[in-house]
Amino acid sequence: MSSDNTEIRPFAAEIPQAEIDYLTDRLARTRWSSTPLPGWDRGVPLDALKELVEYWANDYDWRAHEARINSFPQFKNEIDGVDVHFLHVRSPEPAAFPLILTHGWPGTFVELLDVIGPLTDPRAHGGDPADAFHLVIPSVPGFAFSSVPAEAGWNTGRIAKAWAELMQRLGYNRYGAAGNDVGSMVSPVLGQIDAEHVTAVHVTQVFSFPSGDPTEFEGFGPQEYGRLAFLQRFMDEHSGFNKIQSTRPETLGHALADSPVGQLAWILDLVRGFGDHPAEVDKMLDADFVLTIASLYWFTNTSASSARLYYENEHHSAEPAARGTIPTGVAVFANDFKAIRQLADRDHNIVHWSEFDRGGHYSGTDAPDLLAEDLRTFYRSYR
Repeated sequence: MSSDNTEIRPFAAEIPQAEIDYLTDRLARTRWSSTPLPGWDRGVPLDALKELVEYWANDYDWRAHEARINSFPQFKNEIDGVDVHFLHVRSPEPAAFPLILTHGWPGTFVELLDVIGPLTDPRAHGGDPADAFHLVIPSVPGFAFSSVPAEAGWNTGRIAKAWAELMQRLGYNRYGAAGNDVGSMVSPVLGQIDAEHVTAVHVTQVFSFPSGDPTEFEGFGPQEYGRLAFLQRFMDEHSGFNKIQSTRPETLGHALADSPVGQLAWILDLVRGFGDHPAEVDKMLDADFVLTIASLYWFTNTSASSARLYYENEHHSAEPAARGTIPTGVAVFANDFKAIRQLADRDHNIVHWSEFDRGGHYSGTDAPDLLAEDLRTFYRSYR
């Protein structure tokens, strides 16, 4: 995994004004779909999309969000042929524990910005300074400001190897790994391949599904069967993105790369679609959060490259690993996939399990206080 160019270089987001003006012009000239039907049953409805696009074109301030991104120390480092972008925010507490946090799709590193302060400087946020972390928050290759891999094979395993190399280059010989969505897949693999240095892993989802063995359902009650029913409903009604991105990501990518509104609709359906959809869910993630993610995909032209991750995992996956042995903590949020403990225990060494009555798939943004506190609590035993 080593590279001849190991220099860690400072980075700042600087989108040219011409690109912002071009986006505004494209939004103004959108050709809308015809004969719209109400509701979300068939996907993103026209009225909801139009409202968001109008705000994007007329009121959303990219420069304000760019300035917020640039308020955190950012760097780039070439690893295995990819220029990896990452935030590296060191705590003012000298005994802070290093933690690498990984985002998901269709998110970006932006989904984790709200936990940076509470995790790096708990003293300033009403917490115990003994719980402080040094944070490393990379952009997955092909996402946001990380470069696009020039070759196939960048699945979760290869990403995990790159993260191990990054942490070594930063001088962290002992650290934790945590993540959401894609990060909930990368982090356990990182714990397996770098067990000498990773003390424990924390995730917000566990992708442990029934194997077909009927004995796995022994002891299931209404809660477990309800979670299986939700998963089945999600697979039946919302999983088209997965099938497309794991089979034909390039075909999709051409369309998304040419249409900012198409890009917005594609991610909006999933940003909204991970949970049970009580009325308040639509208000949990504000328009600026959604549009910052959409803007990052658009400005960096990473629609296709981010979608490729699903293809890579489908076509370049390693043999199934043995049950994970690294200590693993799980945080289950109210409006997200709800993991089933018995199945999670089958695949992982679960030593910590929290369930929350709020928060969704983007808990780093819609419930950062809960996520930060769960990370603090879990890692007290693994520093």
